[in-house]
Parts: sequence; structure tokens; C-alpha cells
Amino acid sequence: MPVRIKKARSVPAEESAAVRQAPARPAAALPVTVPPEAVGKHLGVRLRQLRAERAWSLEAMSGASGVSRSMLSEIEREQANPTLAVTLRIAQAFGMSLGDLIGSPDAAATVTVIRKNDRAFHYRSDGNCRIRTLSPLHLEKDVEFYEVALGKGGALRSAAHFAGTREFITVVKGGLQVESAGECDVLHAGDSATYRADVPHALTNSGRTETLVFLVVIYP
Repeated sequence: MPVRIKKARSVPAEESAAVRQAPARPAAALPVTVPPEAVGKHLGVRLRQLRAERAWSLEAMSGASGVSRSMLSEIEREQANPTLAVTLRIAQAFGMSLGDLIGSPDAAATVTVIRKNDRAFHYRSDGNCRIRTLSPLHLEKDVEFYEVALGKGGALRSAAHFAGTREFITVVKGGLQVESAGECDVLHAGDSATYRADVPHALTNSGRTETLVFLVVIYP
């Protein structure tokens, strides 16, 4: 279904314009100290990576974090050593803890939350198909998790993924026709299926109302 993207993930233009600052995390949940050398070494690369994954411009990042465009540019080029307060605002804009942002394993949060209304995770949205990413965008991973909503008559058709890729689906509501390698079957609410995704495959709404599906993509 959704094509695997390892380094960057684009968002539709109407969604990327909807950048907003993530809710602040309680101070108690943040690490008390952050080694200055860790910030200087990792933050520039980390910020470029996270911006690319969300297709955010420096202006969008500035609007989301409240940090000036010039400061963000200097951080990315490793020409500035930001204060703890500035680094925290950047982390909050991405919905991350301070430890997650700077790559400090000891300070990283054990729970990562993806909010329902976080537009950065809305992979696709149109009249026939809506896809929301339920797995963290910043992780290099072999498993991806999605929520797929298909309107009446809607379909999600995909070309073959990497050899050995499989997909697992569970229908939450509605009816769904699954096609893979020339075979097809119809599922209803509560049904699950797995199929090859290294061949052309498709999910089609076979009912009269919206169909909602949870989709897991497992890469070799």
C-alpha cells in the first residue's frame, strides 16, 4: 500500500501548510541536564532529517517552534550552540522529548505518542482515500503502521514493493476487497488478512459506507 520511504516523507501541500506547535510536555518528563557536546554534535543533522521527513521549510519550522529562521539555519549548519530553552521548543514542535531530539538514549522517553489531529502524520487525504501514519516518522524501521479510510467506491492500488514485503490488515468497519498476485477475497469488520506486497496489490471498498482498515507493512 503506501510506498516505503526511509529518509524523507512528503505531505500534501494543504497539509504541510497546517504546521502548528505541539502541546508542551510537562517539565517533569524532560531530562534535567543535556550534555552540551551532544547538542552540538547531533542537533544540526537531526533537525535537517526531521524537516525533510515532514517536508517543512525553515519558515514552517520557525512558525511551529517559535525559533527564528536564522537561528534554525545556523543550528542546521552547526554554527550555533542553542540554549536548552531553544532546543526544547524545537523538540516540542516535532512532538518529541528533548532526549529523543538530541539522540541521548538515557534521556529518551519510553512512550511516544502520535496525536489524532497531528497533521504531520496524515500521509494522504482526498475524497476517496485517507491514510494516517501510526508509526513514528523519524525511525529507521522495517515495520510501518497505518490507518486507511476508503470512501464509498474508493480504492488504494499499489505497485510491487521490495521483494519479500508483506502486508497485514484488519478491517475495523465496512467491507473490503483485497487483491494480490491475481487473487482476491472480501473481508468484513473484524476480519484480518495477510498477503504479498512485492507484487501489484489493491484494497477496494466493497461496501456502501466508509471502510476503515488498520494496515501493517513488514519489509524484509
